Amino acid sequence: MAQGTTDRLLRAEAQAIGGGHREPSAAAVLDRVLAVQAQDLTAAALGLRVRARGLTAEAVRQATDTDRSVVRGWFMRGTLQYVPAADARWLLALFGPVHLALAARRLRELGLDEALCERAERLIADAVDGEGPLTRPELTDRLTTLGVPPKGQAAFHLIRRAALAGRICHGPQRDGEATFVLLDDWLPATGPLPFTGAAAETELARRYRAAHGPATVEDFAHWSGLRIGTCRNAWAAAPAPGPATPADCAGPDVRLLPAYDNYLVGYRSRELSVPAAHERVVWPGGGQIRATVMVDGLAVGTWTRGRRGGAVTAEPFPGDAPWDPEVAAGIARESADITRFYAASHPLSTAGL
Repeated sequence: MAQGTTDRLLRAEAQAIGGGHREPSAAAVLDRVLAVQAQDLTAAALGLRVRARGLTAEAVRQATDTDRSVVRGWFMRGTLQYVPAADARWLLALFGPVHLALAARRLRELGLDEALCERAERLIADAVDGEGPLTRPELTDRLTTLGVPPKGQAAFHLIRRAALAGRICHGPQRDGEATFVLLDDWLPATGPLPFTGAAAETELARRYRAAHGPATVEDFAHWSGLRIGTCRNAWAAAPAPGPATPADCAGPDVRLLPAYDNYLVGYRSRELSVPAAHERVVWPGGGQIRATVMVDGLAVGTWTRGRRGGAVTAEPFPGDAPWDPEVAAGIARESADITRFYAASHPLSTAGL
């Protein structure tokens, strides 16, 4: 077996999208992979489903809104992700200052000076403390009392700033829309952070290697968004996983990955996951990453499902031959599982805040 094929199979297994691996719950998925992309709540839920066995949309809502075992926030690369609640605080302590520093220039461009930002942070925290979970539009309305424009990106950046500062976090959904709550109320601190400083960077590298390997330090830097020097130090300090052999499966492992899936953004190079000739189909531009049909960790086409539900429509990449019967049967099983996943569940939002 060629080394590239071996690496791809091992990566798919590490991400629980190959080798027959599936986890029993949303929390178990995140314990394995640490993070699932969550800009889009529908795609995020499907990102958990594709790595689990028997998971339902209602169980995802239970994990995020009631059990609080899964938390949504801005972590690696400043992107919204689902992470385990047990890891949320040390990840926020690691990434919050990084992204606050990077966001400072944008805030100034929007005419938001430090004094206004501090007043907005206090107002946001007081509002969610006194009124309960509030949505982005509701917080925007409160911010207008400080002179923040109701249109545009100013309110969004102020809300994100309060979250990165550790004042608020994503709470329960309301009518399919994300809300915000006080971080200390939603995830009460239970003691000192388990990892800080260089130890947190090393732990992040260890978790990345376990969930994405085989990989390189450049892959880790691309995924984390941290400086390459920081990543090299953390990589050298993190224990390397031992040698591994891909699982011996009876047939192809077919998965329907959602849009923006972590497997497609977790590495600097896409060459092992998507054929070069079809990269523009998966990444058409404008920040879009399409939902893909994966066979043993390799993209072989794309798929869609209407916003109001319905059956999956999957297509091979342009110019490729039709799928063989085993792959077609795997797509049919995955399509049926998506229907089961949503059965008797509340609709999930596609809002990206």
